[in-house]
Amino acid sequence: MEKSDRLFKRACELIPGGVNSPVRAFRAVGRNPIFIDRAKGSKIYDVDGNTYIDYVLSWGPLILGHSHPKVVGALKKAIERGTSYGAPTSLEIELAELILEAYPSMEKVRMVNSGTEATMSAIRVARGFTGRDKVIKFEGCYHGHADGLLVKAGSGATTFGVPDSPGVPKSYARNTITLPFNDGTALKKVITTERKNIACVIIEPVVGNIGCVLPRPSFLETLRELTEKHGIVLIFDEVMTGFRVAYGGAQAYYGIKPDMTCLGKVIGGGLPVGAYGGKKEIMSMVSPEGPVYQAGTLSGNPLAMTAGIETLKIISREGTYEKLEQLAGLLEKGLTEAAKRAGVKIKCYRAGTMFCTYFTEADVVDYKTAKTSDTSRFSKFFSGMLKRGINIAPSQFEANFLSLAHTRRDVEKTIKAAYEAFKEC
Repeated sequence: MEKSDRLFKRACELIPGGVNSPVRAFRAVGRNPIFIDRAKGSKIYDVDGNTYIDYVLSWGPLILGHSHPKVVGALKKAIERGTSYGAPTSLEIELAELILEAYPSMEKVRMVNSGTEATMSAIRVARGFTGRDKVIKFEGCYHGHADGLLVKAGSGATTFGVPDSPGVPKSYARNTITLPFNDGTALKKVITTERKNIACVIIEPVVGNIGCVLPRPSFLETLRELTEKHGIVLIFDEVMTGFRVAYGGAQAYYGIKPDMTCLGKVIGGGLPVGAYGGKKEIMSMVSPEGPVYQAGTLSGNPLAMTAGIETLKIISREGTYEKLEQLAGLLEKGLTEAAKRAGVKIKCYRAGTMFCTYFTEADVVDYKTAKTSDTSRFSKFFSGMLKRGINIAPSQFEANFLSLAHTRRDVEKTIKAAYEAFKEC
């Protein structure tokens, strides 16, 4: 790792923490990060010449794997026509049609540049639509780094407006209410008390930013029933689950129809893009059709639109998700059995092609139970996997992902490496 270490040392002199996004620093696993030189298919290659089977996949969006030839070919042609216009193109219409076809709950959609922009904008629209200010979010659900969503949950059932980061005004964060995920009782209590003040509830239907936490039976149904009853906008943050849990996202898999949906880089083949959409009467509030302002010079960028169109065309083909489910199921079963053979107690959870292995005996249903995981053992497991050529997320509390580029051979190699790494734990 000599070249990676040298680059990291240089980066630390120029960039805060040496990275442009915190988890890349590898601090959670007690080592320096690897610097990537290139990627292709299911593999990434670092600057020191090492090859890894990649389950990070740019934190989820690369469902086709790295550098898919059709996406790359389409991008080359698009670049020759120009990289940004700041004006409408037919590509935006084509991608919007593909998204709305996959997500019937979205009757109109607005393109933005990131998942953070999507969630931030959706909440603003929900507030404008309802005339209310308060937002409910769930402990452990990450919705980007907008001020009002960086709120500490604490250990109680609910927390009102305690900022989780310096620089977030208490007066701003005060309108955010945080609840435990999967706790229908706490949800009912708060909505009953605050219903006239709550503009929206935003939720990751499968929590992907504390690993992979699945909703309990009836939890999402209860959430939908309560929000509908009290005129509260229900926002599904499917930045991670969109096109991952199913082609139509978690809402299709669980049969829940939200009022608004946020999507991330998967709709741009991994390029910088996001989107939010929903019912016509809500989206009609968005400028220039309505009074709620939101804009972006690079929104609908032709490169992101091109990559997104190619990606969605490929994954919409018949049999795609059956293939992904079969491979992901094989990996889940293999990891669970490998840990058992090695005498290590873990909990492995999966939703479609998202998965996470927790080093705990507890059933992980929320942030509190996820935090029972032994992070020191995970750090050893991470290092053991990396030295065997397997790249997983460098944190116990991040999801991993599978792609169409992964093969059965990749999965078998991963399971073998996991068994050996588990033994070292």
